[in-house]
Amino acid sequence: MVFLAPPLDDQEISVLAKIGELNAGLRLRLQETRRWSASLTRIQFARAVQGSCAIDGIDAVLDDTTAIDLGEPPIDTEEFDRLAVKGHRDALTYVEQLSSDGDFDYTGQLVRGLHFIMGSYDMKARPGRWRQGPASGHDPDAGEAAYAGPDASDVPTLMNDVVASLQTSDGSPALVRAAMAHLNLVMIQPFQGANGRLGRCLHTLVLARQGVLNPTYGSVEEYLGRNTRAYFDVLAQVGATSWQPERDARAWIRFALTAHLRQAQTLKRRLSEHEQLWERLEKLASSRGLPDRTVVALYDASLGLRVRSATYRAAFNEASTEAITEATASRDLRQSAEDGLLEAVGEKRGRHYRATSDVASIRQSIRSARKKKERSDPFMKRET
Repeated sequence: MVFLAPPLDDQEISVLAKIGELNAGLRLRLQETRRWSASLTRIQFARAVQGSCAIDGIDAVLDDTTAIDLGEPPIDTEEFDRLAVKGHRDALTYVEQLSSDGDFDYTGQLVRGLHFIMGSYDMKARPGRWRQGPASGHDPDAGEAAYAGPDASDVPTLMNDVVASLQTSDGSPALVRAAMAHLNLVMIQPFQGANGRLGRCLHTLVLARQGVLNPTYGSVEEYLGRNTRAYFDVLAQVGATSWQPERDARAWIRFALTAHLRQAQTLKRRLSEHEQLWERLEKLASSRGLPDRTVVALYDASLGLRVRSATYRAAFNEASTEAITEATASRDLRQSAEDGLLEAVGEKRGRHYRATSDVASIRQSIRSARKKKERSDPFMKRET
């Protein structure tokens, strides 16, 4: 037996409808090919990777995460953390491939394969193999083990139950099915490590397979990374201190739906803001006589990223049918600095570029016009 989703009440159905409406609008926007789409998608993917890894104490700032995604070395991130970020990046990239695979099926081997992709940098942790010993969840703030998973001998059977629940449709909404797969994997703790990251990755895969949104935009890993304390708290509330699948999972379902609602609202705002940002950066670059392609670098810099010749070139080449050389990338950045749009920091191989006030102020002005974020609990009963 594994955790089962409770019957949905009227409030949960109402929140699901709101998320569905937001996601429908996002799908239409994302179908449009815009000059800024590739850059936003790249950054959004990095935010998901960074958010999920941060929950497990893996330290990588956003520009290092984007560099790793582009196959370039990070500036500050230590090697072990770099490998962990790359592993999660590779697993989510595989999820993107699987999202439209016509010959797909959920299997235990698929779950184990995703875990191997995610954790192959540390073979001592037995990536891709069920754990053999006890497992426990760990709350970094508590400083001690907070949850004991089921016996290792029960893991294969329990994971077969999870896979079977994904192979057959019980009519549950996709967001509920994804949330329950996430919960069960985290509570079973089937591997020696990286169970949280894998649970979040599986959550994204289930949504991708059911066509909710492109995996990069359907993921709530960014939200969970920004709300880690609440994430740990609800898992502790539902899971208690040991494997008890008969416990009520409603609090978890409500938390997951809130995460999807807030993430969809963030993405709706972000799409609008980044379109404005790109258009204004285009006008600025043009006014200084810079090539259109330099907007890729200015865009990253406006978000607070440290731009290097290698990352600028890789980002442009990934998004364009054309390609620029390392010499062209270096020349573009130098010219942008000479025109007062970027500021050079460091020397030679350690050189990178940051936004000047002319560029940073554009994003700040767009952010200052932002409406106040909705932070209330969507399940809080309103007085009538």
